[in-house]
Amino acid sequence: MMSVVEGLRTDRLPWWTFWRELADFYLPQRYVYLQSPIERAKRTSRNQFILDGTGTMAARTLASGMMNGITSPSRPWIRLNIKGRREELPQAARVWLDEVTQRILLVMAETNFYNSLAIMYLDLAVFGSAACYIYEDFEDVFRCYNSPLGEFYLGQSDRQTVNIVAREFSYKVRQVVEWFGEENCSEGVREKWRKGGTQWNDDVDLVHLIEPNYDTPGRVAGNFEFRETYWEAKRPQVDGQVLARRGYRELPGIFPRWELTANDSYGTCPAMDALGDVIQLQQETKSKGQGLDKMISPPVIADIQLQHKPTALLPRGITYVAGVNNVGVKPAYTVQLPLNDLSMDIAQVQQRIKETFHNDLFRMISNLDTVRSATEIDARREEKLVLLGPVLERFENEALDPAIQRIYSIMERAGLIPEPPPEVAGAELEIQYVSVLTAAQTAVATIPIERWVGFIGNMAAVRPDVLNIPDWEETIRYYGTQLGVPAKLAVPRDQSEAASAQQAQQQQLAQSAATGGTLADAGKTLSETNVGGGANALAQMLGNG
Repeated sequence: MMSVVEGLRTDRLPWWTFWRELADFYLPQRYVYLQSPIERAKRTSRNQFILDGTGTMAARTLASGMMNGITSPSRPWIRLNIKGRREELPQAARVWLDEVTQRILLVMAETNFYNSLAIMYLDLAVFGSAACYIYEDFEDVFRCYNSPLGEFYLGQSDRQTVNIVAREFSYKVRQVVEWFGEENCSEGVREKWRKGGTQWNDDVDLVHLIEPNYDTPGRVAGNFEFRETYWEAKRPQVDGQVLARRGYRELPGIFPRWELTANDSYGTCPAMDALGDVIQLQQETKSKGQGLDKMISPPVIADIQLQHKPTALLPRGITYVAGVNNVGVKPAYTVQLPLNDLSMDIAQVQQRIKETFHNDLFRMISNLDTVRSATEIDARREEKLVLLGPVLERFENEALDPAIQRIYSIMERAGLIPEPPPEVAGAELEIQYVSVLTAAQTAVATIPIERWVGFIGNMAAVRPDVLNIPDWEETIRYYGTQLGVPAKLAVPRDQSEAASAQQAQQQQLAQSAATGGTLADAGKTLSETNVGGGANALAQMLGNG
């Protein structure tokens, strides 16, 4: 097991140094695991590299925008469907799928799922990789645990998906005993536990490994796809001397990457692209501050006669000197700071950083110089969403899909999923995303429908028969599906067809009644019309005149 972790550590080493630089210029106070052990012990992390926080704010804006645009806690962002079914599902199946969706969203809102996602988005924006473990929980159904950068290691399968995860972290003696049980701990930990007092707060270095449940020593018996093992880092590795070993039917966590290059286990991200601009911004901000400082309080040359004598160099200050010529103070050199040019260049660098973090997408309306129409704003948003398309697809595949599958399995084992109807029983479910960003990307499917229906409405003014061309019921149902309208708001197809048939029958009866009434009125008029000879028009038409 330790050899696996050592191999993952070697693979991660080049990334670790890069992440350390990113942490220095974006989030120095947060990622202590990217510091050396000495720095970590002293907690010496501080904002010594950040003079202008544009990079940090841009990263947080991107993370907040993705949180609100992809997985907003305030609106539904997923919809379940039967995999492979393109035709309309029976009403009972659609209602069941909507109910399951609502339950999943409710459980997500009751636990710390969204808090963990917020941290994950920030990790992806700044470091390109993130890790979040999802475990069953007695109180909250499930609970999420974020792993900071520098703590975890990732390994890929032949399909370039994460299937091996390791981490090295520390817990207090009290936490280790409460979690794994005193009987599973090493003698050193048990001794500190028995002594109590301050030794309960001593750190214990732990190693955690998740890997496929290979047919090798350590395999967990049962139908488990993955296994995880915990052990103490400083405990001699002897067979069986582990803190815990468990099996899982699905990977107990999500480990997304922003963007991959070749066979890299870790992702690249906007913060890496903007790092040069961020460093330049800090340097220019420092130079600007130094220049202003020298302009306001320049270095001076003073007559030696003023040495050890009181002087008043503040505004309106007066220094009295004996009547000797050329006695006084003057600047050592004159600083002429090109303030406008420097400020303009700083503004350009700040704008490049924001664009690299896609802030122009998430703050599009507030950044507009003039009022624009909703149509123009939508067009500009769709144009910029093209840049995030591959990122959204990867995040759905590597984070949201496995997270929802994991949560669904946990809820199913806990008895929180209702019994499916016969139309759904045994079928494989698929996940459809209806968030703000995905809806904006898939809105192109509804735009042709709106144009087509609008064109038909205009043509109907001169050619009423064009209204017979569309299948109106199918059009309305498909449009509602694309917009994510709940199934319970639409009546089943057989009911709508029966109602349409009944309305057609009523219209036919009404038309027949109207026709009969018209004929009766016409007959009465003809019977009252005298055509001469004592005969009326009706009798003459019937041959009785």
